[in-house]
Amino acid sequence: MTDRSSHDRPFSKRSLAAQAMGLVEPVTKAVVPPIHVATTYLRDPDNGYSSGFVYGRPDNATVREAEDVVAMLEDAPAGALLFGSGMAAATAVFRALDPGDHVVAPAVMYWALRQWLLTEGRRAGLEVTLVETSDLDALRAAVRPGATKLVWIETPANPLWTITDIAAAAEIAHAAGARLAVDSTCASPYHTRPLALGADVVMHAATKILNGHSDVVAGVLAGRENDAFWQRLATIRKGEGGILGPFEAYLLMRGMRTFHLRAAAQAASAMALAERLSAHPNVAAVLYPGLPGHPGHDVARRQMENGFGYMLSIRVAGGERAAIATAAGVALWTRATSLGGVESLIEHRASIEGPDTPCPPDLLRLSVGCEDVEDLHADLDRALRAAHG
Repeated sequence: MTDRSSHDRPFSKRSLAAQAMGLVEPVTKAVVPPIHVATTYLRDPDNGYSSGFVYGRPDNATVREAEDVVAMLEDAPAGALLFGSGMAAATAVFRALDPGDHVVAPAVMYWALRQWLLTEGRRAGLEVTLVETSDLDALRAAVRPGATKLVWIETPANPLWTITDIAAAAEIAHAAGARLAVDSTCASPYHTRPLALGADVVMHAATKILNGHSDVVAGVLAGRENDAFWQRLATIRKGEGGILGPFEAYLLMRGMRTFHLRAAAQAASAMALAERLSAHPNVAAVLYPGLPGHPGHDVARRQMENGFGYMLSIRVAGGERAAIATAAGVALWTRATSLGGVESLIEHRASIEGPDTPCPPDLLRLSVGCEDVEDLHADLDRALRAAHG
């Protein structure tokens, strides 16, 4: 990396991310670093590894470079750990606990992790309590001092976009002797920095807006303290082979160079759409924390910055049939799972999650991309009106 220490003014996160922390390849001086694909490394004559690299399963130079960018974005003293998917990163946090440990998690959260907790998590011996974490009294009542080892929150929470007070949740968790982990995928480091608010671990499905181009599956953890628990996470990744591949790490680093530009544009468009759709005759409700009428708006204003994120949901007047017809009638929005990419996505979540979902059947989840916001609104307006005849 080039020397950034001689300047009298520290550079912003946007500048550091745009230059991938100033990384320059030392031999050719290329400003785009090479992809390190080697799986094994030469030993020294004394049988040591002075390079710091031994084998590709626990470590890789390209992965380290991308981890450095994430750690910088999150102000993470312990650093960051990249995994092969968001689920691999999230489940590693729970796998680091012991059988019999009690965990508290949101009643409404990312569906795949919710299902994992209720099946594989319990099979591994964890005691799981699901609660509405935006209700601090309910969260406080669910935590058991001495028994609860982890409080997991997601804010804004997919797909209803409820807001949990991170600082208050940290106080509750720590008072009970538990750690607080935050899924901040839909806030991203552009809008929220959970570690600065008291969280111990922050998780991102880096597949989403950190990469932003719908061509990488990745997950990442960032830590506040390099303690035994953080080391346990690194050991789990090493032992279970969960590290991200070098090519995917390279693509992620490429995506993070434009992260601030994309996050700003997508949040601005999401806000504009939320305001306009709130007055639409065929929309029963808009769920977006940037709206003053959202129940979590005041907390979101306090703990979010630079806007309120790129995700919102609408509840379509006319119920499930009208919602599905609206999703079928768009031309510019893309009917697809996932979120955070440069293309805008629309999805009827209840159909995806199945009969046990807490998601209302009239809800459409919208991931706002980088298209012209007027085009996005016109396309959705046309589909809503067509769905209602």
